[in-house]
Parts: sequence; C-alpha cells; structure tokens
Amino acid sequence: MRQGKVWLVGAGPGDPGLFTIKGKYLIEHADVVVYDRLVGAGILSMIPPAVQTINVGKNAGCHPVGQEEINQILLREAQQGKRVVRLKGGDPFIFGRGGEELELLAKHGVPFEVVPGISAAAAVPAYAGIPVTHREYCSSLHIITAHRKRGDDSLPDFETLVKLHGTLVFFMGVSSLPEICAGLIRAGMAEQTPAAVIENGTTARQRNIVSDLKRLPERAVQAGVQSPALILVGEVCGLSSQFSWAEFRPLHGCRVLVTRPRERVSSLAEKLSALGAEVVLLPSISTKLLLEGNEALSNAIKSLPGYRWVVFTSAAGAEGFFKGLRRFGIDSRNLPFLQFAAIGPATAKAVLQFGGILCDYLPEEYTGKALGEGLAKVCRPDEKLLIPRSKIGTDELLEPLRQAGLSFTDVPIYDTLSEPLPNIPVTPQDIFAFTSASTVRGVTERLSKEQYQGMTALCIGEQTAREAQEHGMKTIQAEKATIDSMIEALLKTYQKEERN
Repeated sequence: MRQGKVWLVGAGPGDPGLFTIKGKYLIEHADVVVYDRLVGAGILSMIPPAVQTINVGKNAGCHPVGQEEINQILLREAQQGKRVVRLKGGDPFIFGRGGEELELLAKHGVPFEVVPGISAAAAVPAYAGIPVTHREYCSSLHIITAHRKRGDDSLPDFETLVKLHGTLVFFMGVSSLPEICAGLIRAGMAEQTPAAVIENGTTARQRNIVSDLKRLPERAVQAGVQSPALILVGEVCGLSSQFSWAEFRPLHGCRVLVTRPRERVSSLAEKLSALGAEVVLLPSISTKLLLEGNEALSNAIKSLPGYRWVVFTSAAGAEGFFKGLRRFGIDSRNLPFLQFAAIGPATAKAVLQFGGILCDYLPEEYTGKALGEGLAKVCRPDEKLLIPRSKIGTDELLEPLRQAGLSFTDVPIYDTLSEPLPNIPVTPQDIFAFTSASTVRGVTERLSKEQYQGMTALCIGEQTAREAQEHGMKTIQAEKATIDSMIEALLKTYQKEERN
C-alpha cells in the first residue's frame, strides 16, 4: 500500500478566482477532500465527482464536527494510503487552526505539505476599497481574533491595540461587535474613528457597512449583518467611499449555476465572473466520444470522397470527427474536396482548433433548424452531407434536408451522459445557465421538482428554453445562440430587476 499524505490547502476568502493554481491542482488529483463551511461553493464545484468529499462544516456557534475529530479524520484517511486535501477557508495558518491539525500528523509520522491561501485580512478589505495600509494614515496592520477557546470569555487587550495607531482587523467578531467597539472607545480611541464590517467578502453577496466606531454596531444590526464577516477599524476605512469597486460590478449579487460539461465550461464562467457574478460549476452532463468500434464512423471516413459537406452541430462533434480522422492517418491536407458547415461561431472555433479548418458556412441564426434550412439552399441536389453529431440529436436539422431531397449520413460520434451533481445547495435565488436541452434534462433528472421549479433559467436558445419551461422554470432566452448573447440577456434582465 502506498504511503498517504495530507496537503493543508488555503482556499482563500471566497472568490474562486483567488484560489491558487496549486490548490486547484491538488483538489483535482486528491483521493479525498476534507472541507469546512468557509470554503466557497465555486471552489467546491471544482472538485471532480470521483473525489470523495467530507464536510466538517464548522459554523459560528455550531460545530457539527469537533476539531479533535477532524484531526482524527485526516490521520485515518492518510493512514489508508490516500492523498488527502484539507481545504480551509482563507489561509490555514491565519486563525485557521492549521497548526493544531498538523500536530497529530507529525506525531504519527504522516507526510504533509502546507499550501498558503490568500487571507481574508488582505483580500476582503481590498474588495471593499479599503487599503489596510496607507502612508498618510497608518504604518502597521494588526490581525486579531475575537473568537476564543470555549469557556474563555476574555476580550482583546484594547488599551494596547489603541496605542498601536494601526489598522485593526478582527476575525470572527460579529457577535462581539458591540463589545469590541465599546472596548476600543473606553481605551481612548475616538468615537469618530472610521470603521467597517464586511459580510461575505469577495463573493457576489458581499456587503460593506462603513460608519464610525460609535455607530457601527447599530448600523450592523439595522443591516442584519451575519457571519462570516470581517471588522476593520482605522482611518483607512474612510477611503472605502472613494475606492469601493466590487459591489458596483453589473452582476454583483447574482449567483449563476453553470451546467455545461466540465471540459467546456471556461468561457461562460470566466465572462460571468468578470461581471461580478458568483459562478458555481454544476456540470449536469458529460460527453463521451464514440470512436472505438464505431462502424458507422469508420465507413463514413472510408467513403469521404463521396461527400461534399461535413456538418457540425457542436464542438464535441468536431473534436470527435477530427480525432477519428487521425486514427486513419488523415488530416486536413487530405480533404480539399470537402466543405465544412457549423451551427455557430463556437462550433466553428472548435473546427479550427481540432482540424485547422475555417468553416465555409454558418447560418445567420445559430439553431439546428436554421442550419438545415440554410444548407438546403446552398447545397446542390447531387451533394452528399456527412453529419457527425450527438447520439441523441434531434430532427430539427435533418427535416429541412429531407424536405429538400438532400442525401446525408447521420453518424453518432459522441454520447451525452447525465452527470452526478456536486453536493452544493441550490437556492431559489440562483440562476441556472443552460446551453442545451440536455443540460436541462441533466439537472431535472438529478434534483427534485421542489429544487428547480420556479427558478430562473438562462437559456441559449428556443429549444433549450422550451425544455426548461416544460419543467416549470422561468426563462431568460438569448437573442442569438451564443455565450455572449446569453450574458447580454442576463445583464438586461438583472439590471432591470435591480432598478425595480
């Protein structure tokens, strides 16, 4: 049996874009991931379905799994020869109890590594427009925890903190906010000192309440601030009104569940994140290329000189076709007699990526029906078409070709499989992003009706929207069947709702 090992990995403050490259690599190659409450859903959704996950979700005032038990879990899993990632919010060595978790491992000779994470002490103020150091206002930064051991009700040494004249950052202090502010004032800090409490920092749900030290507790109660939240005290908090930026992004406050296959999710997720949305990967389907033993594909490739057009309805179809060609020692140099058509620009991009070929035809409207109708007009009656596509492809492309009397071969080149969904809570405020009818079915097959009915679905086209509507979802439909058009439709709808 191989020797197990533990990686203590900081997940950062919540925004998946702040997760380290090394941390992402480790969760993708782990046998088991042990995580807690402060790890954001966007990061948890990066964990592959095959990786075992153990939720030890500690919450303020509620510890479903005690620290000693967590330590034992890490030891047990490592001693079974597993690659164990202990995923912790923020940085594991900054009030993350990382040192306590390593003690037992070191005692039993279990190998380990520590992967630092971006600490909330730096990232959360930055997302609220508060530079924790500034030459005009302070020359030091002090990080304090307001959460003590069980049975220890003592508060920080406020007199010492006031004398430091630096920026104070309090972790885990929401429940103690009145005592913290009162204690600093009693120790001599001016009541008018700028202060802030930042809830759900770096996420799409971030809220930033800035006040003076005296009135901050009252303002926090009025706003209903809850944990997790960071408390900042110091003159630099007054700069937030000038430098605040995260909450002004157009999709701030919007959480989108992206259901595309995991290998094709990046462009949509990146564009949504850049606009301030919180993106959670919820891949509901996967694609499996059907190259081994695919007699229909083999016959079609052997008969390529008899075809005039190759027609692609998806990036997966393009990938499968060109990989199939290479199995026969064929590349684009051998295909001067063929013309290529794609359903839209994303598929055309995949044809260029996998085959090095620029498409000859794209329809004006990016749907299967429009593609079929367009080809019926541009193809001569004697031209034969090869259509490598999904095993579960619909007839909307084929029917116009039949009506035009065109000869075609429909070759299933990949299968669309339903995927187990990550164990991430879905809330009524979330928005599903669907790029095909099959992604809708993948979700509805895995979730109960109560979990998806009445929710909002952002859909790439009419067929996808129709499928979502049949399952009781409210839909936002893109004008064109493209990722950019989906995002434009979401922006229009979301900003209109915000104004109302």
